[in-house]
Amino acid sequence: MAENSMSDNASLNNPANGGAETDQEAWRRTPKKPVKIIDFMKYRKIAASISLLLVIASAISLGINQLEWGLDFTGGTLVEVVYEQAADPEEIRRQLDNAGYDGHVVQYFGSERDVLVRMPPQKALDAAQNARLGDSIIDALRTATNADVSLRRSEFVGPAVGEELANQGGLGMLTALALVMLYIAFRFQLKFAFGAVVALFHDVVITLGIFSIARWDFDLTVLAALLAVIGYSLNDTIVVSDRIRENFRKVRKGNSFEVINLSLSQTLGRTIVTSLTTLLVLFALFFLGGELIRGFAIGLIIGVGVGTYSSIYVAANVLVALNISKEDLAIPIKEGAEDPDLVV
Repeated sequence: MAENSMSDNASLNNPANGGAETDQEAWRRTPKKPVKIIDFMKYRKIAASISLLLVIASAISLGINQLEWGLDFTGGTLVEVVYEQAADPEEIRRQLDNAGYDGHVVQYFGSERDVLVRMPPQKALDAAQNARLGDSIIDALRTATNADVSLRRSEFVGPAVGEELANQGGLGMLTALALVMLYIAFRFQLKFAFGAVVALFHDVVITLGIFSIARWDFDLTVLAALLAVIGYSLNDTIVVSDRIRENFRKVRKGNSFEVINLSLSQTLGRTIVTSLTTLLVLFALFFLGGELIRGFAIGLIIGVGVGTYSSIYVAANVLVALNISKEDLAIPIKEGAEDPDLVV
């Protein structure tokens, strides 16, 4: 009797026998709302032209103007001072000019009483004097004003250390791109690897170009933002690539353009939501985070915007240019798998 009862329960819970479905099975059988397919590939040539123009403009600016290297890379002195009352950055610049200092950058650092002074190495001073430049700056400011000026922080970075940081940062970015290409080549297929690396190169070059054109300081925080952009863009590209591979194997009818359009349309909602929520946090950092991480926030805002565009158009465009097809993504059948004598 117990065995018959157990058999009856199993039969009732088995959908094939007319039994009750589990929640997961019921969800799978629920009709899904059809995805509105957007013809992204219709505008692939326009997108490719825009990307090419932006990359060329960025490369020209980087070649002519280069980057506005921060003190982390050029070396120099950073001094943070606190005034008793609200300070005027323009007046402080005049005071430093009168004291004989060149190339300084003066800006608020938090409140209007906190002032940050960035000073490159002074050619008229020797190495030992440049190392003590922070003390000289605070003495000059105290002499030029009657207000109480207190020193909160003074840092010195030598030119050799700055050059070493620049070299290591460049090697770090190249290593990241190489590892990304290897990972995607093993995870997906070599054509996907080329598409991902071209998209990452596109994002990094355009972000650097905007910093070069706008003459914004490029320091270690911006370099960290670039590495974060590589990770963000790679994640977005992998999501899209995974859906393209899945649809190439699942969709029986349709050419490469139709499969890619379907895949991009299916992932568009996720891409937009992820980008918008990330940008909300970055804009909060930009407006409320203070001067110290503003460069980091700007770099990521630009990178997320460009990366979202590249995951849709650049990587997919490269796949189309490399003639991606179902044969490239076909699952290899093991020898003898279709032999009925070997089927268990």
